[in-house]
Amino acid sequence: MQHEEFALDKEYIALNDLLKVCGVVDSGGAGKALVASGAVSVDGAQELRKTCKIRPGQTVSGEGFEIRVTAAA
Repeated sequence: MQHEEFALDKEYIALNDLLKVCGVVDSGGAGKALVASGAVSVDGAQELRKTCKIRPGQTVSGEGFEIRVTAAA
């Protein structure tokens, strides 16, 4: 399983963009498709909103990956 910590330097990042930036998917479109398929959870709950705002303190997970979002120093 891929465990990653992502330091966010702004208020939030769209879920599909986070998946792309962290290398879970190759493109934003692939990120949207992955979220739409129901394969992504935010803080343990299934998330179907492709551009859901992810903020520091949240954890995004799915099959084979987990991303903890932290605030950039």
